[in-house]
Amino acid sequence: MEDLCLSPLRQGSFKSSPPRGSPTFRRVHSGRTPRREVKPNGGALQWFRTNRLLYWLLLITLWTYLGFYVQSRWAHDDDNKVEFLRFGGKLREDVLHVEQSKRVATHSVVDGTNVVHVDVNKRMHVALAKKEEGTPRRSLSARRRRRRKARGKKQVRKVVEDLDEQDSELPKTNVTYGKLFGPFGLIEDRILEWSPQKRSGTCDRKSDFKRLVWSRRFVLLFHELSMTGAPISMMELASELMSCGATVYAVVLSRRGGLLQELMRRRIKVVEDKGELSFKTAMKADLVIAGSAVCATWIDQYMDHFPAGGSQIAWWVMENRREYFDRAKPVLDRVKLLIFLSEVQSKQWLTWCEEEQVKLRSQPVIVPLSVNDELAFVAGISSSLNTPTLTTEMMKARRQTLRESVRKEFGLTDKDMLVMSLSSINPTKGQLLLLESAALALERANEPEQVAKGQQSKTKNLNGVKKEKISLAVRHRLRGSSRKVKIKSSAADNPSVLSATAKRKLLFSANVTQKQDLKLLLGSVGSKSNKVAYVKEMLNFLSKNGNLSNSVVWTLATTRVASLYSAADVYVTNSQGIGETFGRVTIEAMAYGLPVLGTDAGGTKEIVEHNVTGLLHPVGRPGNKVLAQNLLFLLKNPSTRLQLGSEGRKKVEKMYMKQHMYKRFVDVLVKCMRP
Repeated sequence: MEDLCLSPLRQGSFKSSPPRGSPTFRRVHSGRTPRREVKPNGGALQWFRTNRLLYWLLLITLWTYLGFYVQSRWAHDDDNKVEFLRFGGKLREDVLHVEQSKRVATHSVVDGTNVVHVDVNKRMHVALAKKEEGTPRRSLSARRRRRRKARGKKQVRKVVEDLDEQDSELPKTNVTYGKLFGPFGLIEDRILEWSPQKRSGTCDRKSDFKRLVWSRRFVLLFHELSMTGAPISMMELASELMSCGATVYAVVLSRRGGLLQELMRRRIKVVEDKGELSFKTAMKADLVIAGSAVCATWIDQYMDHFPAGGSQIAWWVMENRREYFDRAKPVLDRVKLLIFLSEVQSKQWLTWCEEEQVKLRSQPVIVPLSVNDELAFVAGISSSLNTPTLTTEMMKARRQTLRESVRKEFGLTDKDMLVMSLSSINPTKGQLLLLESAALALERANEPEQVAKGQQSKTKNLNGVKKEKISLAVRHRLRGSSRKVKIKSSAADNPSVLSATAKRKLLFSANVTQKQDLKLLLGSVGSKSNKVAYVKEMLNFLSKNGNLSNSVVWTLATTRVASLYSAADVYVTNSQGIGETFGRVTIEAMAYGLPVLGTDAGGTKEIVEHNVTGLLHPVGRPGNKVLAQNLLFLLKNPSTRLQLGSEGRKKVEKMYMKQHMYKRFVDVLVKCMRP
């Protein structure tokens, strides 16, 4: 019946098979794979089976992400480093020390209590001890916190001791040497209602500079982190590159100074190594910019490691003394481009190259420094930081309030003329010569008072002499002197008959009635670039000149200098030798409307126009007399001070703003990053 039910086609297509349980059936079907039942989710399993490669790529991606996450947490979280170093609850024996940076920031003003607080940045080395067996983790953490706290206090004491050892002779009271003031960052924030922490990107989005640096990688070489011209200029260049979309790494050859905290605040990546790691970082960069002639050693080692590296180095030389040229001479002809700050500096270095037969790879480029946006903003000059609520006119009004507040801290009146000189304290900056000039100016300013007192005392003595003891000769001399006095008084009544010298004497004696004092502000106390022996020499000079010591005040090293420029009336650049390479502080003072008294040498004479934006004097002790005369002239002529300062501010707005500097930097980028 079964065969009758099949169709003729199916009857012919099948053969008879042995019984299912027979040995023949088992032998025939032994190699067949049993049929599996199809489950409802078989489609997903079949998808993974056919896309096995994609599945493994997904797992690898997740595993890589997890690895980067763990590494990032370990690198940026110091508290978790200890946990990562543990295996099975014990600390690895091969890892015993972890370096951790601790920064101690204190601010203070020296007042009647004679308390000194200084901004200090220090590195601490924290040793991780092994965990004792059976010690609970909570108690260990508490003990570790106590140890860190005690170690931090010890470090603070050590920092203060180091500072006291370096600056043991610095003024702390007003008894002998004057007062130590500053910094005034808190006053600036309160009055201006703005602080550098609130700044945003300052890049000009439409500039060629932004177009050239966008998405590029740069390595900036710092020779140190002192609060001086070269490191500060490099820090601001790094900030500008980052705001324009570039990636920036900082290689620091010496951590001496106090700029490390500011670099961290600006989120500038600091390479922790100045050897192999820094070389590898530089090899991947589009351009390496060295910011000092002191970087010659690193450049030489880098080119030994990477012979073609010279083609990617732009060397921004900021020194102008022969010893710096001799240090840089072996590698000057191997770098791509040299950058100088002024025409005087460029000519001097090219002359030395000709003498030593050094052939440069290309013609140097001159890129002067500029006033940064923050100082220009506070000065009331239009900058990228201005907003509809913080206009230039509003900032001028607030700067006047800031001036009054800071001068009140100094104890100054409106008639006092505050003369300021901000720089590291060393012989090349000429602070001792400035003190000598100020002492001479004060002596001359007091001469009319001394003459007047002398005449009064002589008159009293003459009136007290008995008439019978006065001889005829004495009477004759008295009659002659009285006639001379009458002639002088008649000439004074008729100014047209006075000579030029007599006019100056008359003007000087008339102005004496309007009492004006000369005050001198010197910085930067606490700078690592200060020469302690030179500071002691200055203080020894002050101890012998009591009148001058009462007129001198000091300020701490800081990057917040807008308040100081606002409070000052005159700025002095007294650099000696061949003069200042450029003088960043010179253009900053001019931006705040201060007349500049500078030496007739170096880059200063390129910036300061004599009798237009300031007054120049010779270098060395021969210049003391001229500088003293210039100080007296500005002391007695407030209107002239304002006129010179106004012209200087106009020149800065025309030549030394940020856009002028980075416009010149475009030439550097085009020459150095060309294929």
